[in-house]
Amino acid sequence: MQDIRQKLISIKEKVENRVFDPYLLEFIESPIVDEDKLLILVSIMDQMGLSYHEMENYALSTMLVQIALDTHEHITSTNEEKNRQLTVLAGDYFSGLYYKLLADSDDIFMIKALSEGIKQVNEHKISVYFPESEDIEQLMKSIMVIESSLLSKLAEYFNIDLWNDVLANYLLFKRLLNEKALFLQTGSSILFAALKKIMVPLHDHNKDLPDIQNDQLLKVCDRYLELSKQIIKKGIPKLPYLNHLLEGRISNLLNQYKPYAKTFVEEG
Repeated sequence: MQDIRQKLISIKEKVENRVFDPYLLEFIESPIVDEDKLLILVSIMDQMGLSYHEMENYALSTMLVQIALDTHEHITSTNEEKNRQLTVLAGDYFSGLYYKLLADSDDIFMIKALSEGIKQVNEHKISVYFPESEDIEQLMKSIMVIESSLLSKLAEYFNIDLWNDVLANYLLFKRLLNEKALFLQTGSSILFAALKKIMVPLHDHNKDLPDIQNDQLLKVCDRYLELSKQIIKKGIPKLPYLNHLLEGRISNLLNQYKPYAKTFVEEG
């Protein structure tokens, strides 16, 4: 019997074999296989009594559609028209691979579950890119749904809803960490662009914000990082099917977080 690490490596290789098309990689960013999401998938299914073939098929299907959604999200950051068109086609291609796998499995209920997840993700992406209210809480909820909807639907499909709150906050926490790091490095990110529209609606978004307003954006991000961290820490002891690999990965991610104010003081 393969242990969880071997299963993770094996399935990740199979996903990569399907999405790393040499021609597409000449024009688009290399698709990222989110190992945390894949590890959660494998961890859930490992204790469900599924055959390795079933586990592999469900994990491949879910990761392919996740990569398709992530690829389409990169369209707005692509400059050249040919690259934009290829990015759209790449996302569609990954979606086609997903539908082919699910069609072969003939699992109507899984198809329905993932379709509901896809619908939720796309609806909430609109809320992030075009925020219409001044509700930061709603913005964070949308980011959470975008990150966790597919896996939450899978957990519901397997009747293990107990995972969903911790799972959603863990993936939100990871996304916020990445958005914060990107903003500090480049001065922009999808999340912080949305926060600017909500918190500084009259600012010319082609110009940089003053440092004091950037600090306010970072403090908001930190507040939600702290909230998610506390929910994750409280929920971990209650999680079914938690293995040492996933537990270690969660602990490592939580330890990566440093409040911006504290970091600024230490560096100063």
